Amino acid sequence: MGDQRSAIARRLESVSDRSAAIARRFERVDSAIADRMGRWGIPVLRLALGIVFVWFGALKVFDVSPAGELVAATVYLVPAELFVPVLGVWEVLIGLCLLYRPLIRVGILLLFLQMPGTFLPLVLLPGVTFVSIPFVLTVEGQYIVKNLVIIGAALVVGSSVREETRPE
Repeated sequence: MGDQRSAIARRLESVSDRSAAIARRFERVDSAIADRMGRWGIPVLRLALGIVFVWFGALKVFDVSPAGELVAATVYLVPAELFVPVLGVWEVLIGLCLLYRPLIRVGILLLFLQMPGTFLPLVLLPGVTFVSIPFVLTVEGQYIVKNLVIIGAALVVGSSVREETRPE
């Protein structure tokens, strides 16, 4: 009986050793992944924001943006045929500033000046942005509300402007 208990104890110890080795290996892999994400996360986020703003802005400049009609319907004080391309240029400038590291602060400023206006259709055009107020959004409403993610991303990118290090 003592030999059986010893054998069981050795097996349990062996399983425990293997489990600990697997846990250590997982910890090393997880740490390496997290380090790379930490190193590349903000630069990739900045690049993605820059590309999105240049792309969406260019669509407005060339009058092929699906959001152009929504923007035009929201603006009353300036003719839409003037406002939409100017907004597009503004967005391209935001994107270019975000892509060129020394101008990140300017890009963030332009972005935060523009963002309140992106939410205007939720107030001025609820019939276009909501199926059922306040929770069921149309595609247009979802397009607008996703700007909350852009604001969060801009805050993260903006938090990095004082860092001198770059990914290796």
